[in-house]
Amino acid sequence: MRARKSLAMVLTAPKTLEAREFAVPPVQDDTAILRIEACGICGSDYEQYEGVLRTPMPVIPGHEPLGIIEEIGDAAARRWGVDVGDRVAVETMLSCRFCPPCLAGNYHLCRARRIYSYIPLSDAPGLWGSYSEYMWLDANSIVHKIDPSLAPEIAVMFNPLGAGFRWAVEIPQAGPGDTVLILGPGQRGLASVLACREAGVGRIIVTGLAADAEKLKLARKFGADFTVDVDNENTKQRVRELTDGLGADIVVDVSSYATKPVAESLDYVRMGGTIVLAGVKGFREIPDFVSDKIVMKEIAIRGAIGVTSSGYRKAIQLIESGKYPIEAMHTHDFGLRSAELAIKTLAREIEGEESIHSCLIPGRD
Repeated sequence: MRARKSLAMVLTAPKTLEAREFAVPPVQDDTAILRIEACGICGSDYEQYEGVLRTPMPVIPGHEPLGIIEEIGDAAARRWGVDVGDRVAVETMLSCRFCPPCLAGNYHLCRARRIYSYIPLSDAPGLWGSYSEYMWLDANSIVHKIDPSLAPEIAVMFNPLGAGFRWAVEIPQAGPGDTVLILGPGQRGLASVLACREAGVGRIIVTGLAADAEKLKLARKFGADFTVDVDNENTKQRVRELTDGLGADIVVDVSSYATKPVAESLDYVRMGGTIVLAGVKGFREIPDFVSDKIVMKEIAIRGAIGVTSSGYRKAIQLIESGKYPIEAMHTHDFGLRSAELAIKTLAREIEGEESIHSCLIPGRD
C-alpha cells in the first residue's frame, strides 16, 4: 500500500526547524515518489539554516537525496529507465531543458533553474526536500541508479564526491602532471582529493586549520601528497617550496564562509593558472582582493555551482568500485527529528563532536 503521510522537517525561519506531517500526493504520468533512505548534510545546509543563502521559507531542506522509487508514472519510468523498488541518487538541479543554456548543454545554468530543498512549500506539492520520509520527483528530474547493496550512509556520498570530480577535475581540466592545491579539508575538499587522485593528478596539496588535524590526516590517506596547517605554517612560503617556486597549476577553494583563502589564492596559483571558487561566503565582500594580480599573472577564475551528470556518474562508479576507503569520511548518522543537531555538529557548534560527512536517515530517531 502506498504511503499516505510523510514526516518532514520544515525550515520556517532562520535557525528554526519544525517537524510536520504532509500528505503524500499521487504521482502523475511523468513524476515519482521517492522513499528517502538517506540525505547528506553539507556546508550549504548550514548556510540555508542560518538564512544567509536568502532562500524562500517555509521550505523542506535537503538537496542530497538517496532513496527507493516508491511509486512512478509510466512516462517517468521510461524516461529515467527505473521502476518501483530501484535505488536512485537524485541530482540537485531542475532545469527547463529548452532555454539557451540548457540547449547548449549547461542545464545547471538554466534561466528557470530550480534546486531541490530551495523550493517553498507554497509550490505544490511541497515535498521538494529530503529532510523527509518521502520526496516528490519532478518530471525534469535526473536520477542515477546506484548499487542497492551499499550501506545508505556510504551510497549517499555520491553528492560530495560528484562535487569533487566537477570542481577539482572537470572545470579546471586537471590531469597528469598538474599540481592541485585544495583549500579546505571538509567533505568537499576530501572528495576533491579522491577525484584528483583518480584523475592521475601529479601533485595534491591540501590546506586546513590546526583544528583540522584529523581531516588533514585523512586527506593524506586519500592520496594527498602534502598537507599544510595554515595556523602554524607560512602557507604562501610552503606552497612555493612544494611547487619549485612556480605556484600551483590549479587552486580549488572549498572552504566555507572564510573569505581570506579567496584573496590568498591569487598568491598560491602560478602564472596562467586557474582558480576555482566553490566555497560559499554568505555574500560577503573579499577584503584585500587585489585584482591586479589576476591581470599580471593572467589567472583564470571560475565559479562552481552544483554538480552535473558526468560528475555524479564518476562519483557513483568510484563508490561502487570500493577502490578507496571512503567510509573513513563518514562520521555521523542522525534521525530526521535531529536535523538541527546534525547541522550544528557539522558547524562545530557541538562541543566534543567533529563531523566530516554526516547524513539524516529517516527512522533512526
